[in-house]
This record gives sequence, C-alpha cells and structure tokens, in this order.
Amino acid sequence: MNNNILTLKLNRLQELLVTTFFGNIPSIFFGTKLRNILYKIIFRKLGKSGYIQYGTEFINAKSISVGDGVYLFKNIRLDARGDNNHLYLSDGVALEQGVEIGAMDNTTIHIGQKTYIGSNVSIGGPGNIRIGKNCLIASNTGIIANNHIFTDIHQNILAQGVTREGIVIEDNCWLGHGVTILDGVTIGEGSVIGAGSVVTKNIPPYSVAVGVPAKVIKSRKVEESTLSTTSTSNN
Repeated sequence: MNNNILTLKLNRLQELLVTTFFGNIPSIFFGTKLRNILYKIIFRKLGKSGYIQYGTEFINAKSISVGDGVYLFKNIRLDARGDNNHLYLSDGVALEQGVEIGAMDNTTIHIGQKTYIGSNVSIGGPGNIRIGKNCLIASNTGIIANNHIFTDIHQNILAQGVTREGIVIEDNCWLGHGVTILDGVTIGEGSVIGAGSVVTKNIPPYSVAVGVPAKVIKSRKVEESTLSTTSTSNN
C-alpha cells in the first residue's frame, strides 16, 4: 500500500477514535477541557484558550490549523479531505452551530482574526477562499468558490467539471442573513451586503450592496464624509 494512503488511513482512524470517545462529552462534565488537550493529537495546530463544544466533526484534521481563543460550537463540520488542502482559523474566530466548511483538492481556506460566522453558513471550495479579519457573516450565508461547467448539452453536467477562480472577502465586512457569494468575487474592505443578496461581481471597498444580483447602492465613504461635514457645521 502506498505510504501516503496508509498515513491518511491511520490519521483518519486516530480522528475517529479521539472524537468518538471525547467528542460528545458535555461541557459541564469537563468535555471542553478534555477536547482542548486531546484534540492537539489530531489537528495540525490547536491553539490555547479555545472552546470546542460537543458534537463537532472534523475530517483530515492534520490539514486544519486553529488559533488561540477560537470558538467552535456544536454540529459544525470542518472537512479538509483531499490532496494539498489547508484550512486556517485565525485567533478569535467563532463558528456558530451548523457551520460547514469543506475543501476539495489543492484548496486553501483562510478565515482572519476575530471573524464571526453565524449558524448554518456553508463555505466550500475547490477554489481558494480568504475571509479577512473582523468580519460578520450572518446565518444561512453561502460562500461557494466553484462553478459547474454545463456548456455541452450532450454530456451530464456532473461529468463536465468545474471552474475555480476563488473568493476574497476583505477585512471588516458585514454579510447579512442568507447572502450568497459566487465564485470569482472579491468584496472590498468595509463593505456591507444586504440580506438575501446574491453577489456575482466584485464589490468596491466601503460599499453597501443589495439585491439579486447585488448592486452597489451607496458608498460608506460618502456617508462618513456627509456626517463629518454636518458635525463640523454644527460646532
């Protein structure tokens, strides 16, 4: 058997053993403290002072790095299976219940410091995804970094493969409830995306965008400038 395949199988067995015996111990019975200690065995990196609630699932945790003070609530699923995948959760990241993050082959997903991701958010490759620091991502949002090819009507869509351009969400962005971000999009720093919007094109920094497809309706810079002028005139 190929040594790499054998290593993957042994790592997966180790994951299953550790998470089966310790993954469902309630926090009131010291489950969190046990997981903070024992899960260091299965992760590429696991920082200090974090919180891993019971009922979480990890696949190929040797490709997952978790920083200090990260909160992982129950029923989340982090899946880094495949070749050359890397999933990074920086210091202070919080993932609410039901968050699913999945990678395909040759995928890097990076979530920046103190970013909050609400319940039932879905984030997936195979395109690379970078989410900046201090972002707020509301529940039921989808961030999907690939598109299925469907040009040949004589062939099943499943057999035609995918394109993968990647997604970038820069620092200090707020995505409202139920937003969808499609492949190839960059959302500029400080932008706000309204609830239910579908983002198909790049959004400039400090924009407010809403709709399907999402369109910029105003700039936060203009709003800030107006407030500053009003404040000065009142003094």
